[in-house]
Amino acid sequence: MRIGMLTSGGDAPGLNAVIRGAVLTGETVHGHEFLGFKDGWRGLVENDTMPLGRHEVKGVSKQGGTILGTSRTNPFEGRGGVDRINEVMTENGLDAIIAIGGEGTLAAAKRLTDEGVRIVGVPKTVDNDLDATDYTFGFDTAVGIATEAMDRLRTTGDAHNRCMVAEVMGRHVGWIALHSGMAAGAHAILIPEQRTSLDQLVEWVTSAYDRGRAPLVVVAEGFTLDSMDDPHSERGLDAFGRPRLGGIGEQIAPLIEHRTGIETRATTLGHIQRGGTPSAFDRVLATRLGMAAVRSVNDGHWGQMVALKGTEIVHVPFENALGKLKTVPQDRYDEAALLFG
Repeated sequence: MRIGMLTSGGDAPGLNAVIRGAVLTGETVHGHEFLGFKDGWRGLVENDTMPLGRHEVKGVSKQGGTILGTSRTNPFEGRGGVDRINEVMTENGLDAIIAIGGEGTLAAAKRLTDEGVRIVGVPKTVDNDLDATDYTFGFDTAVGIATEAMDRLRTTGDAHNRCMVAEVMGRHVGWIALHSGMAAGAHAILIPEQRTSLDQLVEWVTSAYDRGRAPLVVVAEGFTLDSMDDPHSERGLDAFGRPRLGGIGEQIAPLIEHRTGIETRATTLGHIQRGGTPSAFDRVLATRLGMAAVRSVNDGHWGQMVALKGTEIVHVPFENALGKLKTVPQDRYDEAALLFG
């Protein structure tokens, strides 16, 4: 078989390991050929390709980013659509597509699959918010990077007796904030699933400060105070119509300082969390998902993605992956909140 591959949406540590796992397994075990599309759906719509064989994937599993490039292109806009994608696949002699991406990518893949395109998906989101898989690659790396950054923030906070606010990724869910905040010993963790009042936040900060600590507050980018209608966004919409979030840390830092009198500084970690070398856990998980994606193509599991359940790789229909987000359960947040203040 001849298989096309693309990576779409935001990059995540481990993308190259998925590509490598799929190509090596497909070539050496099954005799498949692979073709890469550059910059996600854009490359498929515009027929912008690159060779994808053993030589191209040599040593890439330890690299961050993606050798294929990525974008947030919507394959149904402009000259795109199912007819154009079928045309490009025919021109390149492709039997199937492996699409690696998050919610937006998988939603587009489902729509194409419903119209007859043969696609297998690999879930990718550093937020770890896809409900149909226990973990997504990139999450472990992002948590590790965020935790290290918070450890550094705590030392400068201690030196100046300041409150430090660390903003991490998390559009709809607070998994990165929860895990990194617990690991770093944060005095407050603010996540989208929990609408918290400024009074409660001030109480946690003041409690830590009164004990002689420099308070550390971790906030996910999608968090809203109970007085806010929507998450903070000032950078417009992406290609799928979603607000580009960011800046909530800078919003709440002056509120904390005004209410408490404690000098407060905010740091937005942003793209640092998704860049650089993937962790060992993410390399292994990504490699296994890439290998499983090839098996899915062999077995004709069109319209499905590979997923992690426990320690096993399983197949999940796209609609299950898109049905709802995997949010932080109340008991997990309550567990962490016992350590606040």
